[in-house]
Amino acid sequence: MNRDFSKIKESLASWSDIRQLLRGGEQGQLVPVVIPKDRRGFAWVTLVFLAIYFAGMAVVSGLLLAALAAVLVLLVGLVWMWRRAIIEIEEGTTGVRSRWGAITGVLPPGRHYLWLPWDRVDAVVDTSTEIPYSAPISSSPTAENVPLKSIEFFLKFRIVDPVAFVRTIGAGNFDLVLSSAVQDAIRQRSRKVNTERAYDLRGSDVGDVQDALNRQLGRYGVRITGANIPDVQLPDQYQQHLATREKIAKELSAYEREWELTRKRRIDTLLMEIERSKKTRDARVVEVRAAANTARKDVARMLEEQETEAQRVRWEIEARGKADLTSAENEAKALRHLAHSYRDNRAVLQYELARRRLDVGAKLAESAPQPLVVRTASGQGDSALSTLLLAQLLPRIAGNGQAKPPVGQ
Repeated sequence: MNRDFSKIKESLASWSDIRQLLRGGEQGQLVPVVIPKDRRGFAWVTLVFLAIYFAGMAVVSGLLLAALAAVLVLLVGLVWMWRRAIIEIEEGTTGVRSRWGAITGVLPPGRHYLWLPWDRVDAVVDTSTEIPYSAPISSSPTAENVPLKSIEFFLKFRIVDPVAFVRTIGAGNFDLVLSSAVQDAIRQRSRKVNTERAYDLRGSDVGDVQDALNRQLGRYGVRITGANIPDVQLPDQYQQHLATREKIAKELSAYEREWELTRKRRIDTLLMEIERSKKTRDARVVEVRAAANTARKDVARMLEEQETEAQRVRWEIEARGKADLTSAENEAKALRHLAHSYRDNRAVLQYELARRRLDVGAKLAESAPQPLVVRTASGQGDSALSTLLLAQLLPRIAGNGQAKPPVGQ
């Protein structure tokens, strides 16, 4: 960066050149203040004296021509004085008025009349334009004490109090003060930044620097309206170091992108495998669910068959039970009817009782001992032999319940 500090100066110029100097500067330098050349003089006084002389001649000699000459010269002198008294202040500028060298006030834009010769305009100050100021600062050290090659600082300022500016400092001195203040502020700012982050100063917020400059330059009637750092240049060796780091960073970024692509491909492959496994699993799940449904159907059918069989058995048991119950009830009813019949007909009961007695007696008679009859000759009674055998058989019959027939009966 080969640019130099902007230069601020004040110029001495005629009233016709003031506008050009304030707007365009002079030889690349900023001109916020122009000292106008006083175009007024005392030549008109000569014309006044000459008019008085002609008037005296007209009075003494009584010549009409001398009187006309006196009037004409006086009119020319007055017109000359009127033209020299006109002061025109351009729009956007302010004139500083003085009397006998002392500043008495300001003249706003427009036409003004200064009739007295000792009333003058000491300076015409540009109070509306924001004046740009560039300050390239070299060898500004960072926090690691590495001097930066250059820091370009740009600001805009406006003169808000022309009287304070002209009376206190002036344009030439203000240039020195401003450049010194800017260098000090930027060096303080660069001291807070690490070298590797020096490029962060580009376009960074410099509101604190602007406030500090306003505090320093406010007493001169100047206000900083804007400031920024458009460019920062590092030392050549450090730039090479940064270029190497940038190259490595680019290679690292390329490797990272390549790895990211590889990782994405692997992830996509894994996702495809996962989807394929999910589809296989879903197919198997469908098969398992179908088998489970089939098993459930078989189990349900078997349970239904078993329930049907159990229902059939239950119905059979219930039917059999109902039949037995009905039979028992019918038998009970028959017995009750029979009992009623037996109760009502005792003769039948007695007959039945007698019949049962006969049946019992018949059974008893069948199991009773049979009598042994010993046959004798007809017409004769029992012999002694039959009596003896009967006596021997009766005890046996009583002991055994039934006598064996005698041998040789």
